[in-house]
Amino acid sequence: MARTLQTLLLVLLAGASPLIHAVEPGAGPSACAGIDEAAARLACYDRAVGRETPAERTIAATRPADVFSNETLGDVNRCDKGAPSSLLDARWELDADTAEDPKPATFCIRPFRPIYLMPFYTSRTNQTPSSPTPENNVSGPQGINRGELKYQISLKTKLANDLFGDNGDLWMGYTQVSHWQIFNGDRSRPFRETNYEPEAQLVFRTDFDVLGWKARMLGLGLVHQSNGRSDPLSRSWNRATATLGLERENWTLLLRPWWRMFEIGEDDNPDISDYMGRGDMQIIKVAGDSQYALMLRHSLRGGARSHGAVQFDWAFPIAPPLRGHVQIFNGYGESLIDYNHRAWYAGIGLSLIEWY
Repeated sequence: MARTLQTLLLVLLAGASPLIHAVEPGAGPSACAGIDEAAARLACYDRAVGRETPAERTIAATRPADVFSNETLGDVNRCDKGAPSSLLDARWELDADTAEDPKPATFCIRPFRPIYLMPFYTSRTNQTPSSPTPENNVSGPQGINRGELKYQISLKTKLANDLFGDNGDLWMGYTQVSHWQIFNGDRSRPFRETNYEPEAQLVFRTDFDVLGWKARMLGLGLVHQSNGRSDPLSRSWNRATATLGLERENWTLLLRPWWRMFEIGEDDNPDISDYMGRGDMQIIKVAGDSQYALMLRHSLRGGARSHGAVQFDWAFPIAPPLRGHVQIFNGYGESLIDYNHRAWYAGIGLSLIEWY
């Protein structure tokens, strides 16, 4: 036992020799002469003449504080932008990229359309959804209640900046609208309908006047919308869109014609353009902490093919970040499964994100 302790003591003393021979800060090189260990003596000389040791250089080069400094993260991951010059700039980052006000980085998650949740009521349910395609006609009633819960989630991100000189940003967006029969206990509270809408849009900054309005943006896009269901409830369509965004004080006007791109194979809803339209117009007013939006769309056809819809939204403050949200809809196509079904709809609930 005594021999073991003696051996352990010798090992500890040998390992501590650099500490025993450590010199006081500011001591000259002569103080290092008494150190027997070569590596420790060299390190002592380096410190005495003010030279960094290899270990110190390695640690300094790999300090996390340097690698993950605010400056580095700010250059790579800067998602914030300066004060927007207009309402449309606040949503689409339209201002030119400058040293004083650089554009935010790509792949930052941004709001797209309003995000809300509300109880929703209709004047007339669509118990037997139909289509000119025989395979897409429902034979029996669905047992749908007039009241349900509706919610919308909508986000976008920028994929690329300035594809054409200092203009032309590529965006990708996703919107999902669900109708949940939460009050329908007899049918096990099913999701009646969910519409999925991914899209890509190339957005250009513009600067010209139209009847007293300032044209701020032009967007060219591709949109897919479907309900992800099998026959006879399957509904879908693809569109090419063009969006012109105009502003006037606290008003925003969005004009959006579209052209349907016919699908390969059998069409679930060949007459959808005659009901859900060939374009829409949306006008939005920001008044203090409240926002008002009116959407109009039409088939742009006459006679028996003339159909359309109107929707009014009002958002008002409650307690940040929550707002109240009122929505009223009348016409065709409140959802894809109801594309050729006309009814009134109304709801009031909460929203997290609005247009601006």
